[in-house]
Amino acid sequence: MNDHDVPEEAKRRRTFAIISHPDAGKTTLTERLLLHGHAITAAGSVRARPGRRSTTSDWMQIERDRGISIASTVLRFEHRGTVINLVDTPGHEDFSEDTYRVLTAVDAALMVIDGANGVEERTLRLFEVCRERGTPLLTFVNKCDRPCLPPLELLDRIQEAIGIAPTPVTWPIAQGREFQGVAIRHTQTVRRFDRTSAGAIAGERLVNEADLDRRDPDIAAALEEVALLDAVGADLDRPSFLEGRSTPTYFGSALMGFGVGDVLDAVVDLAPAPSPVHDTAGVPRELEAPFSGFVFKVQSNMDARHRDRVAFIRVCSGRFARGMALTRSRGNTRFLANHVHDVFGRGRSTLDEAFPGDVIGLSNARDLRLGDTVFAADPVAFPAPRAFTPELFAEARNVDPQRSKQFRSGLAFLDEEGVVQVLRHQDRGDQLPVLGAIGDLQFQIFQARMEQEFDTRVELTRLPPKVARSTDRASESILATIPRLEVLRRSSGEALALFPSTFIIDQVRREFPDLVLR
Repeated sequence: MNDHDVPEEAKRRRTFAIISHPDAGKTTLTERLLLHGHAITAAGSVRARPGRRSTTSDWMQIERDRGISIASTVLRFEHRGTVINLVDTPGHEDFSEDTYRVLTAVDAALMVIDGANGVEERTLRLFEVCRERGTPLLTFVNKCDRPCLPPLELLDRIQEAIGIAPTPVTWPIAQGREFQGVAIRHTQTVRRFDRTSAGAIAGERLVNEADLDRRDPDIAAALEEVALLDAVGADLDRPSFLEGRSTPTYFGSALMGFGVGDVLDAVVDLAPAPSPVHDTAGVPRELEAPFSGFVFKVQSNMDARHRDRVAFIRVCSGRFARGMALTRSRGNTRFLANHVHDVFGRGRSTLDEAFPGDVIGLSNARDLRLGDTVFAADPVAFPAPRAFTPELFAEARNVDPQRSKQFRSGLAFLDEEGVVQVLRHQDRGDQLPVLGAIGDLQFQIFQARMEQEFDTRVELTRLPPKVARSTDRASESILATIPRLEVLRRSSGEALALFPSTFIIDQVRREFPDLVLR
């Protein structure tokens, strides 16, 4: 295949992320989408018992033990001739920074809502990231097989919470134990299902609305609500969806696997194909330009036996071919992309070519870092995702001095991944580094992975509350002379000043008005 095929191949790509509040059913929906797309043959259980299958997206041992998603994963498969790149995001708010980086690499997002709770806090925060980036949003109201809020009330809550109009494409018939299917508004049909004695779906059938028994109060109520939606014009409008003014909305149950096909079809039919990505100067990089991409994630030890390191790259332009010579914009260094993989959760296979929208995994590209741009020709640099300012801090001590090499290696790997931010004092170095985090779970994950993957026990001592501000070298020399302040460095070399409180920050600003404190 030659470079002239790039625009046509890009049209076949859909790259999207799933966002939700914890326990809304994101991981279950992910498994069902893979099952519906024939990417897997059996869905796992989020809280699988020992010996049973675990989920495809949650591949780390600690994810399986705790039943939560803590690392983003990439899952690629095909549906209806379209290449789907599904990027699963961490489910816990302590890993907001990883989720933010993932959202820089997708063209659309699918918001999963628990039908009993509406839009919850975590979902709202992630939506704000989508709004900031102009990412189009699909919505799936999950758990219709359980007691839910009335669907009209749910629509009101969604619009009130996120400020964009939900436009129902499907509409539920009853809920909880009485849930029996959805009305498909644009075809005036109803997809119904029969249940087994255990409550599972025994089979689905499509029925015209005209052939329904309206003496059934649940059917009558649902069709009356559909008529109301028709009357107020709450209809699917793709241009407003792409502009972020509306969100096509679907109802179903991920656990039952019902309504999942509607969502997958929506990704193919409604979600945008890749478009030109703007570089740091604000100039769009055309899809047919020579190959370029950016690193939005680094993952260590996906294959723990070989201590591997995979850099995940979103392809922005051109055709990628395995073995091609690439340049890293930071430092302008060259390397050969020989070890390239099509990543599917923890699994991988050799990838020979890729196109805009695809996500590729480069193994053992030791010099690649989060935010790096790579290109084959025509130099370009894309904006790097911003680093979050840590809110919690802890000193890390290696319990066994004989494992200092493993300790340093683990620090480097997990810092590069963004599990925590490793901050160093110029005098102490790695002897007693400070870890920065957004939430406490990051510290727990750091300790667990250091022990599981690097056979190193780490003792953490939580520091008193600190307020961090990034600064520059000129300001650093002044800050270093002020009592009760400490200036540490990220691995990137950026200086971070730790203050006891915002009150002290205000004092320092008044005394030194020219200081740089971001």
